[in-house]
Amino acid sequence: MIGKHLSKLRLRDEINAEEEEAIRSCISEIVDYPADQTIVHRGEELHYSTLVLEGFICRYKDLSDGQRQITHIHVPGDFADLHGFTLKHLDHSIMTLTPCKIAKAPHERILKITEKYPHLTRVFWFSTNLDACIHREWEVSLGRRRALERTAHLFCELQVRLQIVGMADETGYAFPLTQTELAECLGLTSVHVNRVLRELRERGMIEFRGGRVSITDFKALKAVAEFDPAYLYMELRDR
Repeated sequence: MIGKHLSKLRLRDEINAEEEEAIRSCISEIVDYPADQTIVHRGEELHYSTLVLEGFICRYKDLSDGQRQITHIHVPGDFADLHGFTLKHLDHSIMTLTPCKIAKAPHERILKITEKYPHLTRVFWFSTNLDACIHREWEVSLGRRRALERTAHLFCELQVRLQIVGMADETGYAFPLTQTELAECLGLTSVHVNRVLRELRERGMIEFRGGRVSITDFKALKAVAEFDPAYLYMELRDR
């Protein structure tokens, strides 16, 4: 069940058989959740971290006027809240965007990994650093990229991240989010997102329809976004 997580780790580091078994043993239970359900509430005390096995999960923050900003999308293979191990509670909430299958990793088991497997500790530390890299790139998008560039950049990022776990190819990937949810990722209105998607389609780059992103010209999409995947650190690292 954790094959996608292992694929993500092994792209960037070597994980031996003993370490793999330690990760597998870290999981206490697997739970299915419907779409649009908050599974971690801001401020609640945490005793486990959640590993995404199937579906899409987001981190988000609500504003007093009812608006919501999605600050990160997690795909299968990602720990959605590994940072909760040290923080003990989050300043944001975590919600399923689609039906999801989640593996729970109790913090007491993660603690044992940090005590027995220093290399795995560094691997998990790298994972939270990688989340921070993605957050910074999203911050640049929200603060400086125009709507077209911002949208193109998100689609490029997801193409790369989903390819790592075998969920995308050169033709595109399944992305069963609504335009409203996409707007909440991009800090735009649904109307504005609709216009941007139409422009990307008319320029022959992508088509977002029926829960799928169909990529027709990835080179042009990358050019519009000025997308450089270096922030995703996809090279194999030394132990």
